Amino acid sequence: MVSKLFQKFIHSQTSGGITLIFCTLFSLIVANSMFADSYQGIWHLDLFGHSFAHWINDGLMAIFFFLIGLELKREMLIGELSNVKKAILPIFAAVGGMLVPAGIFAALNYGTDTINGFGIPMATDIAFAVAVITMLGKRVPMSLKVFLTALAVIDDLGAILVIALFYPNPELPFDITQFGIAMGVLALLFGLNRMKVNSIIPYIIGGIIVWWFMLHSGIHATIAGVLVAFTIPFNKVQSKSLCAKAEHFLHLPVAFIILPLFALANTAITIDGGGFSHFSFPLAAGIFLGLVVGKPIGVTLATFIAVKLGLSELPTAVNFKRVFGAGMLAGIGFTMSIFVSILAFKDPDYVNEAKLMILVASVAAAVFGFFYLKRTLTTRQDYSD
Repeated sequence: MVSKLFQKFIHSQTSGGITLIFCTLFSLIVANSMFADSYQGIWHLDLFGHSFAHWINDGLMAIFFFLIGLELKREMLIGELSNVKKAILPIFAAVGGMLVPAGIFAALNYGTDTINGFGIPMATDIAFAVAVITMLGKRVPMSLKVFLTALAVIDDLGAILVIALFYPNPELPFDITQFGIAMGVLALLFGLNRMKVNSIIPYIIGGIIVWWFMLHSGIHATIAGVLVAFTIPFNKVQSKSLCAKAEHFLHLPVAFIILPLFALANTAITIDGGGFSHFSFPLAAGIFLGLVVGKPIGVTLATFIAVKLGLSELPTAVNFKRVFGAGMLAGIGFTMSIFVSILAFKDPDYVNEAKLMILVASVAAAVFGFFYLKRTLTTRQDYSD
């Protein structure tokens, strides 16, 4: 049986993914219309010393990462990652789906000043991927949806680790004092968890403090969202679980406010007449081939290795053809890929080129994955339990 919380998660991701599509299309159209200057001006509007876009990327996205942390915690305690044998398959798939795309990008960009973008094709956008697979209807076994979701959640964890290790805050050097204060407050929050403090108020206050000092430590502030999420008390009885209540509360604002704002602010890309000529450069090729080719190959190869070594087994109604299709959908990078591209490059031309190619590659992965799975899933299979 699939938990009600997981089913609600699938529903929110599907609706959120559709919303993101509309926001992206709107942003691209307006950014290339007569209203372009006014539209761009909105995101550069100064608010307390930082642009509106900066507050979205460094502030609101911390809440998105907090939700990712809550989802990770749930999966590790009672979900697909709670059992070692069940967890091994999506872990292998996610690792393969990160290493192969990163390897393709690195090979194409080796020795250039765009090599720092190796993390861009490693990411998977859960909302878009789940939205596309849900569009295929009842023919998709629930086991395949669960596999893709678990893979994407682990992929997000991998992206978070890559951000923490390789993409520090470009505007600040590492400050051990600020980082130490953030870790000290985080330890206090874990202490509250151990003392079974079940009020959300101290965790909110402590979380804001951790975010503030992390922001000024040189490590990207959104990492604070994930770390704070792991301090929230969890109970297997959802009605008593602060973790489940927070996750339920945040699904709608994240899916329909925070991520749409992120999409609107970061896909306002002006495509001039020669815009598509940039796609011949290693940066664009690395992103496209990494997401569209590297993802399905990496996911399928790593899954095959895990099964053949006897470490795990394929879920019910899932075969390697369907794993390959799930891997194609994992090539929809979008949110996380765009986020990494902002951190990877200081040159705005590289950032815009990367964003544009992420959009092209993500659309290609979605279209190819949809039609491949539609052809592969030839019979109606209702595994909705």
